[in-house]
Amino acid sequence: MIYYLGIIFGIVFLIFILNLVKKNKLDEKYSIVWIIFSLGILLISIFYELFMKISLKLGVYYPPILLLLFAIIIEGIYIVHITITITKQNKMIIKLTQELAILKEKVEEMEEKNDKR
Repeated sequence: MIYYLGIIFGIVFLIFILNLVKKNKLDEKYSIVWIIFSLGILLISIFYELFMKISLKLGVYYPPILLLLFAIIIEGIYIVHITITITKQNKMIIKLTQELAILKEKVEEMEEKNDKR
């Protein structure tokens, strides 16, 4: 029964992510991770016996722990990626703010010169 719920969840989540991309609420480059996540859930739910065999060959006797390990590793990588993106955007915002302040000062100087004439 849980595998059917996994299949349903994977399909619903995939449709949800694709809908967010369609409505421009989520960029395509960020949706790739979530699409892979939903496809992973679908594949594991459909081929659960194969996943059980793989986990046993890796020496993991409780397969959900292997899923948890993969999820933690993937989340860690994704969090680092998002942190790098946020850092780049913060630097760009600071640079743009500085450039805007310089331009604003130049405009004010030009307006003062025009007012004196």
